[in-house]
Amino acid sequence: MSDKSRLVAAVLCFFLGCLGIHRFYVGKIGTGVVWLLTLGCFGIGALIDLILILIGSFKDKDGNKIEKW
Repeated sequence: MSDKSRLVAAVLCFFLGCLGIHRFYVGKIGTGVVWLLTLGCFGIGALIDLILILIGSFKDKDGNKIEKW
């Protein structure tokens, strides 16, 4: 289980998802830069990430699910 908070990731994704800030938060620097340059893969990737965070399937850089609120 990840030590990151699902609530923080969800809030970051909701407000700054197109900039990839939630990906930087969980340690996914490479894809965070991609999200930053493509505006969250044109918004679709940010929306998918938000859904994954809310249902509890989003993972951090080590592959651990972000489960704690």
